[in-house]
Amino acid sequence: MTESIQIRLAKPDDADVIGYHRARMFQEMGQMPDHLYKSFERRSQERVRELLISKEYVGWLATGPGAAGKIVGGAGVQLRRVLPHPAGDHAFADGRQAVIINVFTEPEWRRKGIAKLLLKRIIEWSQEQEIDRLVLHASEYGRALYEQLGFVQTNEMRFTGL
Repeated sequence: MTESIQIRLAKPDDADVIGYHRARMFQEMGQMPDHLYKSFERRSQERVRELLISKEYVGWLATGPGAAGKIVGGAGVQLRRVLPHPAGDHAFADGRQAVIINVFTEPEWRRKGIAKLLLKRIIEWSQEQEIDRLVLHASEYGRALYEQLGFVQTNEMRFTGL
């Protein structure tokens, strides 16, 4: 099935579907109250458009066979620069990081390898771009796939008082 999935880079015109995927993702994880959904979707679409234009966000979209060009999934990275940091005994990283976000597959297309294809594309792109660190926040639903692709849990902590 995955051999007939087409993956392409996102353009600013794709911001509406990416923002929609983002809102749906948080809604399905139970983190988006219904009364905030529409305004969150609109704000996500606006911000994704800005970031696609500034090239701070790079996204990939998947279309399925027989879907008449319908986008059935997507994923992207938000680029960020941090200070150089150690990268082992013989090197240091320059601080080029990419945060994987907006991993979403339409429900009727799930369990067909689409998210895996998108993530493999992101990993390949990150290697080509010489990204120092590729990170993501995993939901319980996606954790097994991320681990299968080589992601590991880290010691990151988050302050909740803001």
